[in-house]
Amino acid sequence: MNVSEKIAIIGGGNIGMSIAQGLVASHVYEPQQIIITRNTSDLPKDLHENGFSFTDDNKKAVASSRIVFIAVLPQLAHAILRDIAPSITSNHVIISIVTGVFISEISEIISQDICIARAMPNTAIKIRESMTCIASNKKDCQDFEDIISLFNALGKTLVIDEPLITSATALGSCGIAFFLRAIRAASQGGTQIGFHAEDAQLIAAQTAKGAAELLLQLHTHPEDEIDKVTTPHGVTIAGLNEMEHNGFSSAFIKGIVESYLKATKK
Repeated sequence: MNVSEKIAIIGGGNIGMSIAQGLVASHVYEPQQIIITRNTSDLPKDLHENGFSFTDDNKKAVASSRIVFIAVLPQLAHAILRDIAPSITSNHVIISIVTGVFISEISEIISQDICIARAMPNTAIKIRESMTCIASNKKDCQDFEDIISLFNALGKTLVIDEPLITSATALGSCGIAFFLRAIRAASQGGTQIGFHAEDAQLIAAQTAKGAAELLLQLHTHPEDEIDKVTTPHGVTIAGLNEMEHNGFSSAFIKGIVESYLKATKK
């Protein structure tokens, strides 16, 4: 990756800003290398807030950058792509974070034979802990290797085929909200059994982090780790069984599937 190149983030909402902040936290990019676009009404008073450059001119942002992130609402994507298309050259790389807009659609509008990737990160990208799934029209080129390197600095990455991007949206992108809700529920349970709210949240969050790290570092199966903390007539299995009797796993699975089905409807 050429550290002197600039990045345009078209759409400075939650995910767009999280990407910008994560890139800076990675120490690969400086804030002044990143230009972020927003509607005029959403621009900060200081157009160089926190070192980032802000503008309401998408074409200007694209013209001054090589890597272009598209991080807008799906219903706005086609119009914005048509707007920036004349500014796209053969040197550009496009990374779309937009749900439901296919690489073929982007390519048809852009009309340039360039590397186009669809990436599905989550908001933990802000602290370089995202799970990002990536698909591309050109997997055997340096530009795509650069994209993978960029996201590797922001968490973990998985290269997938484009048809799985919608599934990645439900499991990885929406999924962060599901796990946060589970941590919130655990915190509430902790408060009910005697902990102050902030202490309950600390215990729940660190326990969740530890559980995830066991799987990521040891490459074991969840049930293998569960078996290590469940004993006959024990307190852990009693709690697990009560959760399952009330539909814990079923509800979680149904939530992921429902998000997937919603994401397939344009």
